[in-house]
Amino acid sequence: MAEISADSRTDGKRASTKAANRRAILTAARRVFAVIGYEATTVRDIIRETELASGTFYNYFKSKEEVFQAIAEDSTHRFRAHLSEVRERASSLEDYIEGGFRAYFSFIAEENRDAIREGAPHIALMGVRVDTPEMLAVADEIRADLERTLSKDVAVGLDLEYLTAASIGIAREMGDRMLQRRPLDVEGTTKFAASLILAGARAMAGK
Repeated sequence: MAEISADSRTDGKRASTKAANRRAILTAARRVFAVIGYEATTVRDIIRETELASGTFYNYFKSKEEVFQAIAEDSTHRFRAHLSEVRERASSLEDYIEGGFRAYFSFIAEENRDAIREGAPHIALMGVRVDTPEMLAVADEIRADLERTLSKDVAVGLDLEYLTAASIGIAREMGDRMLQRRPLDVEGTTKFAASLILAGARAMAGK
């Protein structure tokens, strides 16, 4: 068996440390953003929630904006697994639309569970850019899913680009509103959002 060189072990440890530091910063930032809000948060607030030196933070991020964007990208990446499960189960447009909204609203409710329990503001992602590679990939997946699940009679006259944008926009807007309400109502929000999209799709198909 070939021996692992000292350089390889050092490189592996260095990579592990970098990953752990980055994770610590994101975890701390999630907590701080949730407790005092994004606008009020400073880089110093985030650093204080970690055991890292100030200089270490800037080895990974230039600003709190970059940290926030990384949190959003990470959340989007993890949500894609839930969207994949919806895709596998859906056999109709109704199944996919309702299942997709339910998956998203459940996901963000869980993401903000600790903040909600402590009565702190939630982490609103409304201001997050939607042109990042991860988010564009999700939009492409949703568009392909809608095209696959649309029946031929409903598909006539429907603009898939608009339908995709409307679905994502409603999810983001209503998700943010849902997190501000008490009690949190994932199912009610799902039904409302799904009804809007499905009614609009049927109306367009009936033209």
